[in-house]
Amino acid sequence: MVRISLRSARARKLTLAGWMIAASVLWVAARDFTKPRAQLATAYPAHDEHKDEGVAVAVDPYDVPDKAQIFSTNYRADDLLPMLLVITNQGDEPVSLTSMKAELVTVNRSKIEASDEDDVFRRLSHPSASTGPSYPLPLPRKKVKAAVNQKTREEVESARFGAKAVEPHSTQSGFLFFDVAGISTPLAGAHFYLTGLRNAKGDELMYFEVSMEKSLSSPAAKP
Repeated sequence: MVRISLRSARARKLTLAGWMIAASVLWVAARDFTKPRAQLATAYPAHDEHKDEGVAVAVDPYDVPDKAQIFSTNYRADDLLPMLLVITNQGDEPVSLTSMKAELVTVNRSKIEASDEDDVFRRLSHPSASTGPSYPLPLPRKKVKAAVNQKTREEVESARFGAKAVEPHSTQSGFLFFDVAGISTPLAGAHFYLTGLRNAKGDELMYFEVSMEKSLSSPAAKP
């Protein structure tokens, strides 16, 4: 009887330990994405500041594991490069972002525009497929989204840069995703360009250019 009780106790302990491990795994998998707290754009090594216009732009690539761990999805495995875009407006008037265009130009002069939401979903659904305009007919948008799990869709929607303006003396931030399929070192010698920002009068600001070589000393990710 004693042996049976000891075996039963051990079995219960093993079962309890198994449930605890499973619960911890589920908790990690269920964690919601938390966007990193943005600093002023000028605090990032890779930035460009227009002092006369009172606006600064910074980009911080999340291309290494210790930074990319804030995501539940391994975007780099599907040839997507997440980059945190930070825009600081130190002026007294709002800056419009409705016509903003972000572009990464590699050392070989390849121009890569930031992917829109559907392009990101398409890449995650079909990693080997190009997101460029090479299809004779547009892919059905709903099917692309349906092929990506709900958690990933919510993460992408929460992470992406979605601000339409930067109010005076404030900062906006969010992630841009670049399709870097076929490019082994997309940041080496590359430059990031941001155009289409407009002041309160509707005049376009001078374009922003950021050398990605400076991002090698980017600060660690902060939740």
